[in-house]
Amino acid sequence: MTKKIDKLLISLSLVSVIFVVASLYLNPKGSQAFANKIFGTMTSWFGSWTLLFTFLGLLLLIYVAFSKFGSIRFGDTKPEYSTFKWVSMMIACGLGSATVYWAFIEWAYYIGTPGLGIEAGSQRAFEMATPYTMFHWGFSAWTLYALVGIPVCYHLYIRKNNGLSLSAVISSITGIRQNGIIGRIVDVMFIFICFGGLSITLGVSVPLVSTVLSTVLGLTPSFTMNIILIVIISVVYSLSSYIGLQKGMSMISNWTTKLAIIFCIAIILVGPGLFIFSNTTNAIGQMLQNFVQMSLFTDPIGKSGFPESWTIFYWLYWITYAPFTGIFIAKVSKGRTLRSVIINTLVSGSVGCFFFFGVISSLSIDRQMKGMVDMVSMLAAGNDTNAIIEVLQTLPLSGIFMILFCIVSVLFLATTLDGAAFTMASTATPGLKDGEEPHPVHRLFWCIMLALVPLAMIFIGADLNTIKTSAIITGVPILFIMLVMIIGWMRWMVKDYGYMSAENLKMSFKNISIGQEDFSANMDSTDKKNTSI
Repeated sequence: MTKKIDKLLISLSLVSVIFVVASLYLNPKGSQAFANKIFGTMTSWFGSWTLLFTFLGLLLLIYVAFSKFGSIRFGDTKPEYSTFKWVSMMIACGLGSATVYWAFIEWAYYIGTPGLGIEAGSQRAFEMATPYTMFHWGFSAWTLYALVGIPVCYHLYIRKNNGLSLSAVISSITGIRQNGIIGRIVDVMFIFICFGGLSITLGVSVPLVSTVLSTVLGLTPSFTMNIILIVIISVVYSLSSYIGLQKGMSMISNWTTKLAIIFCIAIILVGPGLFIFSNTTNAIGQMLQNFVQMSLFTDPIGKSGFPESWTIFYWLYWITYAPFTGIFIAKVSKGRTLRSVIINTLVSGSVGCFFFFGVISSLSIDRQMKGMVDMVSMLAAGNDTNAIIEVLQTLPLSGIFMILFCIVSVLFLATTLDGAAFTMASTATPGLKDGEEPHPVHRLFWCIMLALVPLAMIFIGADLNTIKTSAIITGVPILFIMLVMIIGWMRWMVKDYGYMSAENLKMSFKNISIGQEDFSANMDSTDKKNTSI
C-alpha cells in the first residue's frame, strides 16, 4: 500500500528554501549581514544554555545507559544489521565529507585563536590544537545526535506510535495535532535545516574534491567539473536511496568506513607514524583531562570570542544535523537495546573521529613543524584547499593518496545525503509504521532537490555561508524541540518501566527476544513442512 505524501509540507518547505536562495541572489550583502546579526544575538542569548544543554545531555545518557532502563530493547526482533555495518551507517550519515576537510585544517585555526585563554602560537596552543578538534567532533556531537535518536526509537518501537518525523514524536508527547500549525512549523524547519546544512557541505566539498582531482589529472578546476562531480555524487546516492537501506546505504557506508580506515593506516605506514601515535595519544589524554572545562568554557573575562566562534557554533551546527541523523539512527537501530544504542552512538562514533582526526591532524602538524607546509599562514590567507593539497603532496605516491582522498570524500558525501533524503521523505510521509519506508520515488525526489539547491547557489555565485548561518539560527528553536522530546521520553520510560526492578526489566526483554526466536524457529519448521506437503 502506497502511503499518502504530504504535498503541503513539501510545498511550504521548498518555498522557504527558494525564498532564502532568492534573497541571496538579489541582496547577498544584506542577507549575509542580517543572518550574521541574528546569529550573533542567538549565541549571546543562548550560548551558555547551549553548552549546559549539551553537557547535561551527555550526563543523562551515561546515567540512563548504566541504569536499569538500559535493558529496554527497541523492537522484538534481532538487530537488522551487523554491529560494524550499523556503526558505519551512523558514522557515514552523521559526519559526511566535512570530516575529511576539517581533519586536515581545523587544528591550524586553534594556533592563532586558541581556547581556554592559551597564548596564541605557543607550544601549549600546538599541544591543545588536536584535542580541541577531537572535542568538537567527539562525545558532545554524538550526544546531540543520540538525544534525538533515542526518543524517536522509543516513540517508534516501544510506544508503537506511527510517524517517523519530529512532529510525530512531539504530537505523541504533547497531544498537539501533527498536521496543525505547530507540527507544520516543526517539519518545515526540519526540512529547511537539512537543505541548509547539506547545501553548504556540497558547496564546500565539491570544489575541494574538484581541485584535488584536477591537480592529480593536470586539469584546471572549473564550474563544469563541479557540475560533473555533483551529478556523479547524485547518481550514487540516488541509486543507493532508490534501492533502500538494506542493499544501498548499508553497503556504501561499509565501503566508506573501510576505505577511510585504509586511508589512515596508509598515512601511518608511509608518513610520520611515530609522531602520529604520540600526538594522538597525547591529544586524547588532554581532551579527556580538560573535557569539563572545554564543555563549559564561556570566557566571560577574556572575551576572546572563541566559545561563540567555535564551541557554541559547533553545538548549534550539530543540532541542525541532529534531527535527520537522530531519525536515521532510530531507523537502523531496531532490535538493539537502549544501552547499546547510547554506547555505540557516543563511543563508537567518537572513537572513529578520534582515530581519523588524530591521524590526519597529526600529519598536518608534523608538516607544519618541519617547515614543509605552512598551513597556519595559508589558512590566514584563505588558501585552505591548497594547504590540504600541499600536505597530501608531501606523502610518497601522493597521487594515489589524493585519489583515495577524493573517493572517500565523495562516498562520505553520498551516504550523508542518502540518509538525509530518507529522513526528509519519511517526514513528508505521514503515518509511517515500524518496518515501513517511504516510497523509493519519493526518496529519489528529495535526492534530486538536495543536488539542485547547491548547484543553483554555486551557479549564481551566492554566499554559501549565509544559508549555513540561516540553518544554524534555526538550531536554537530545534534545541527547545529536543528538550520537549527528552522530557517526553523520560516520562514515557518511567511510566512504562519505572515500577519494575532491574532484574525483572532485564528478564522481560530477554523473554521477548527468546520468544521471538522460538516463534521464528517454529515458523521456519512450519514453512518446511508445508513445502514438503
